[in-house]
Order: sequence, then structure tokens, then C-alpha cells
Amino acid sequence: MNAPANTPDTPWPVGKVNDQVKGWIERLGFLWVEGQLTQINVKNSWKLSYLTLRDVEQEKSVQLTCPTNLIRSLPTPLKDGDRVIIRGKPAFYAGRGSFSLWTTEIRHVGLGELLARIEMLRKQLAAEGLFDPARKKRLPYLPVKIGLITGRGSAAERDVISVAQDRWPAVQFRVINTAVQGRSTVPEVIDALQQLDRDPEVDVIIIARGGGSVEDLLPFSEEALQRAVAAAATPVVSAIGHEPDSPVLDNVADLRAATPTDAAKRVVPDVMEEKALINEARQRMAGALRGWVDNQRRGLANIRSRPVLADPLSPITARREEIDRAKVAMRRDVNYLFDRENNRVSALRAQVSALGPAATLQRGYSVVQVLPRDGSGPEVVTSYQQSPPGSQLRIRVADGSVTAAAMAAKPAD
Repeated sequence: MNAPANTPDTPWPVGKVNDQVKGWIERLGFLWVEGQLTQINVKNSWKLSYLTLRDVEQEKSVQLTCPTNLIRSLPTPLKDGDRVIIRGKPAFYAGRGSFSLWTTEIRHVGLGELLARIEMLRKQLAAEGLFDPARKKRLPYLPVKIGLITGRGSAAERDVISVAQDRWPAVQFRVINTAVQGRSTVPEVIDALQQLDRDPEVDVIIIARGGGSVEDLLPFSEEALQRAVAAAATPVVSAIGHEPDSPVLDNVADLRAATPTDAAKRVVPDVMEEKALINEARQRMAGALRGWVDNQRRGLANIRSRPVLADPLSPITARREEIDRAKVAMRRDVNYLFDRENNRVSALRAQVSALGPAATLQRGYSVVQVLPRDGSGPEVVTSYQQSPPGSQLRIRVADGSVTAAAMAAKPAD
């Protein structure tokens, strides 16, 4: 029979709405659902028990209603955090308008099956490249502020902070406490990670938790957390459990630490070790500098020991002495040449004097000159024809001259 029309003029009553919803839901039939148990309300006096089954990766849950006898028949008691698979039929209670799964079977997810699923996820993320060393970010050499995600008041928190501050007292922390096991772990850790990743003062993020069972550490192998860590821009260090523990977070994080204490040691350098390295470097540099100075000093001594530098003026002195010797030789040669030429001139002068008119006059000879009547200069008389009778004559002798007149002129016999 078709449902009556639903219009503003013919609205359904609440009961009708609930009956319709109940019919739609119950047509789904039985379903197999996997999740994590929480809020287990069981009492032996109750006919029915009520549980909450939550999604392991999202903040979503569904109510379970199951016979108490079913829960008592299980081989191990149920507890919060158990991973289970249930078989149930969607049920809607029209009286109070609530939805639940009417549960007829509950199976614990075995440890082997959990580990197999973890390994399957590990292979899937590895194939996507989330484990690739090339994508892992380098940790800062000396972080100023460290983001720490861990349980409130946990030993992991105390260990990380105390060890880090012992190694480098100036290091700062921004701590966000979250659940570290149970259903709220994954969303709380993701939210804290995103907060710290947005903080520009945080240089590196440590996710730390102490040891525990495989079931306790399951949240740190959930896919949603791995993808959040891979998407973070800030380097992330995984410090979950102890050395044998290996959640998937260890593979995705930029650095895997064996323990929370190891994480502090890997993230923060030891101030004493760094000071020792600085002192050693100073000593090496000082030794290298002293060696260089000694080498340069020896080279300078070798250069200074060379004659030209031992007495820089020696080449000048040697050249001065050569010049002095050359000047003496030149002066000697010039004097010799001068004396020789002077002697030669004297000899020539003596020859000239001996052959000259003055010397002839000294021996008693004289020079007769005729004074022409036309007023021209006197002429030496070399022929009788130059001085006819009456000519005026000037006779030069050794100590003067005599003026005379020609009385007669005749040729030689």
C-alpha cells in the first residue's frame, strides 16, 4: 500500500515518520562492520547490553544493541579499545527515534590479522613513496623550539624534556598533550600536529609515547595519521614505544627514534660535546695558524739570508766603486790625452815660434814694407821694383819699426 502524500496540507505525524524510517533502515539486512569498542555498558542483570563502535580513523560511531548472553559467551571479556568485527542488522526504534545495530555476533580481530593489515598498509604507503628517503626533511642542527606531542604527565614527556634541557639548557618546548591510546588518539594527534606545523617558531615536532602492547600502539599505524605526518612541512620525529616496536609512523616520519629519550638525543645536540668540538677546532686552527706562521717565518729568514737582502746597499756600493774606478780611469785617460796634446801644441808652438817672423827678426832680420801713395795698406817688399826712389818704407825689426825713404833701387847683380 502506497504511503499517503506528504504536503503542507497533509503533514505526517512523528509516529508516521519514525515508522517510515524504520521500514527503510530495516530493509538493509545484516551487515559485517569493523571498528573499535568504547562505552561498554554491560550488566549481568540486563537482558540487553549497549556498546559504542567507533571508526578507527574518523570521529564517527554507531550504537550497538546485543543480548547480554552473547557478550557473556565470548571467550575473552570485552574492554574499551578492542578491535572487533560484528554482524548486525540496522534497527530503528520508532518509539524514541534512535538508531542502532542489532548485534548477533562479535569477533575479536586477532593480533595476527592486525599485524597483517599493518603490513599491508606499510606496503601501500611505501609504493606511494611515503617512505622514500628523498622526501624526508632534514632536522635543524640546533632547534630553538621543539613541538612535543605526548600523553599528559607521561614518562615520555618527562624524559624528552629533561634529556633535551640537560643537553642544551636554552632549548624551548611547546607541548600539546593528547591521548596516546584509544579511540581519540588519532584525531587528537592529527590536530596537535597541524597546530604545531602552523607555528612558525616550532623547528621540529616529536611524537612520543612509551612502550605498550601492539594493540596500544595501533593508533600510530593508522593511515590517517601517516598521511598527516607526510603532509607536514615541519620535520617530524617518531618516538613511539621501545626498540622492538615498529608502528608505521616510524617509516613515514622524517626520523625514527628508538625511544623518547633517544629522540631528545637525536634532536638536540649535547652542549658539552659541542663545546669540546669547538675547543678541538680552535686548537686545530691555532696549530695550523702557528704552523703557517712558522713556515712563513722560515721562508722570510731564507730570503733575508740572501746577500742582496742581508746588505741591500751592497749592489749600490759595488756599482759606486765601479763608477769611482771608471771616473779615475777616465780622469787619468783624459789627463793623459790632455798632457799629450798639450805637449804636442807646445812642440808645434815652439816650431812655429822658431820658424815665425818674430824669431827671424830676433836673429837680425827685418821686414820692409812699402807704403803705397794711394793710401792702401802696406805691402811687404819682395822686389826692388816695389820701392822706386822716393818710396816711403817701414822697416820692422825685432823690437819695433823704422820709417825710411828709398834712395835708389836696382836689381841684384
